Amino acid sequence: MLSSETKQEATATQAAVPPSDASLTMELLELELSLDGFATGAEGFAAHVRAAAAAIDGALLFELPASGLIADCDRIAVLRIPQDGSMMMTTVFACLESDGTTIRIEKPNEETADLKNFAEAFVDVLQRI
Repeated sequence: MLSSETKQEATATQAAVPPSDASLTMELLELELSLDGFATGAEGFAAHVRAAAAAIDGALLFELPASGLIADCDRIAVLRIPQDGSMMMTTVFACLESDGTTIRIEKPNEETADLKNFAEAFVDVLQRI
């Protein structure tokens, strides 16, 4: 193979890979890997997510029905996980997809901003107790 072909192949491969997410932390990656392979359905969702969050020094705040808040999602678990290995915590959502066996992590966005704000207020109340 010619070096120009190698360069073209590498460029094509780089273009196919989405740009890296600067906010993808080691903790978030560990959490996603821990949630992979879930197969117990809605009944075991909260326990599975709680254990995965605890493994990275995070916490399950609460779980609720998605009620259309996030697409293709039946239940949402609101988690606080370490941010970049520091003492700072960030809020993420573990979403049980409609198939009942797939969990994906969603970061708060403008559609879920109210849920994120509620979670942060929830944490503030717990810290004052």
